[in-house]
Amino acid sequence: MDLANKAAIVTGSGQGLGLACARELARRGASVIVNDVDRHTADAAVTSITGEGGTAHAVVGAVGSTETAQALVDGAVERFGRLDVLVTNAGVLRDKVVWKMTDDDFDQVLDVHMRGTFTCVRAAAIRMREQGEGGRIICVGSPAGQRGNFGQTNYSGAKSGIVGMVRTWAMELARANVTVNAVVPVAATSMTETVTFLKPYVEAVNNGEELPPFARRELGFGRPADAAGVVAFLAGDGAAEITGQAIGIGGDRLSLWSHPDMTVTAHHDGGWDAEAITRQWPETFAEHLESVGERLPEEATAQ
Repeated sequence: MDLANKAAIVTGSGQGLGLACARELARRGASVIVNDVDRHTADAAVTSITGEGGTAHAVVGAVGSTETAQALVDGAVERFGRLDVLVTNAGVLRDKVVWKMTDDDFDQVLDVHMRGTFTCVRAAAIRMREQGEGGRIICVGSPAGQRGNFGQTNYSGAKSGIVGMVRTWAMELARANVTVNAVVPVAATSMTETVTFLKPYVEAVNNGEELPPFARRELGFGRPADAAGVVAFLAGDGAAEITGQAIGIGGDRLSLWSHPDMTVTAHHDGGWDAEAITRQWPETFAEHLESVGERLPEEATAQ
């Protein structure tokens, strides 16, 4: 998994999952643009990477705007001469139930996650197409975007939207040999420490303790570094034929999420009115209704 002579951008890589991904890409030989909203945090991340023998440069700014996206791409081209890999990891949380969520709570999360992913991918796609040598775009999703999560209207919507955009971009960029995939990680970060059933495991990681097999296997939960390997894999030459996928990673578990599809169908000559649906629903559809939220082992929900 040699990424020498590759240039990468990792948004939101001052700490947590983003830093783990940036360090892993650099360890594999890539030159990395580190991004954070705080200069001190970004510089500290660069120092940690260069201290391990890697190459990194900081571009400070909040993702969302076209200007920040272009500054990231320009930073890679000016420093490293090219752009080969983009990882859109930056994110924020503003959790509230829908009747308490303000416009600002909603807009902030959508601006960073969804608009930030869009603007960064657009800028990177333009550069990669100009280079004519293909590329790798890796967007970070979440189980909340796949199945919903209580109190996360904004976050779940944004993460679901990101996976939808990934599928579209995979088609649009195929002829340019640019792959686009989503990674759906579960790791101990500031964004998971507020989840009640995960809090003990986050604390264990923060204390340098080993996680039990239940957390690593059944919950698919681990350290940020546990999720970085799939990013390095998708950035490499061996993943050239993989695109438009949502890949789960966490702890000891690697998974492939299915795309939404029709599970049950029925037909009615002349179309369906409310009465026809009322008659057909119990017989054909009722027993196949989908669940919502994460399907968790009993041990996790009992905590």
